[in-house]
Amino acid sequence: MTALFNYLIFPGLLFSSVIGLLAGWIDRKVTARLQWRVGPPWHQNFTDILKLLGKEVILPGGAGLTFMLSPVLGLLSLVLVATLLGNCLLGAAQGFSGDLIVVLYLLVIPAIALIVGAFSSKNPLASVGASREMKLVLAYELPFILSVITVIIKSAGSIQLGEILNRQVNFGSNIASFSGALAFLVALLCMQAKLCLVPFDASEAEQEIMAGVLIEYSGLGLAVFKLTKAILLYAMPVLITILFLGKDTSLLFLTLKFIAILTVAILIKNTNPRLRIDQALRFFWGPVTVLAVIALGLALLGK
Repeated sequence: MTALFNYLIFPGLLFSSVIGLLAGWIDRKVTARLQWRVGPPWHQNFTDILKLLGKEVILPGGAGLTFMLSPVLGLLSLVLVATLLGNCLLGAAQGFSGDLIVVLYLLVIPAIALIVGAFSSKNPLASVGASREMKLVLAYELPFILSVITVIIKSAGSIQLGEILNRQVNFGSNIASFSGALAFLVALLCMQAKLCLVPFDASEAEQEIMAGVLIEYSGLGLAVFKLTKAILLYAMPVLITILFLGKDTSLLFLTLKFIAILTVAILIKNTNPRLRIDQALRFFWGPVTVLAVIALGLALLGK
């Protein structure tokens, strides 16, 4: 029963959904204020999800069972990520050996779900979006994994989230070193791409391909994808906090760190134009990967 409560209520599905939707509201509100608009009320994202749940589900011609199962697969994987991260913060002793590897694996599944769902819709614009998403995943996963390996090296080879957090509590945050600061910057840029935020939102690109990967989704399917993105907006800043900013794990400082990372992502989103997919590939495989390799080398040297 305890495991079921953790997965469905706290810190899993319900808690991560609420925090993620509120984080999405902060995104929309800050964006609106930067554009001299008022922005939506705090409950707007909750209202949008409820509206979508009540709308008719329209299946495109030729779409099969995969089309409707893909959103569920992405949501279930992220809820498990949120549960693992929450348990880590609630008690560093909780977890299991290699839970960091499991988290990295599960974080890729939502992107795969988007790709599979878009291709199964048989819509040309959705296929274009899915193709872009595939290339983007291949681009940002390499530097992101290198930044995580840097953290593992600085944590004496540990691949358990609780041990990584404990080591920072005892010896200081990983960001306080040269290698940790570079790895943090790399992880932050990769987070922007994982969240499909500008300038790395080419797979949706409303002005070009009319929501791309999501173009054929409606009703329940679209609601699940929106909720998945909201939970990801909660999970990624929390993961980065655990990996790089784990010195103080009190509720106040965790909240401030979460808001700070979220604010940086929002500012990047609102101050940069969308990159073409080839530009994004060159960016991640070029300077970002170079930074990640430098961070890895500095970590091996103990810097």
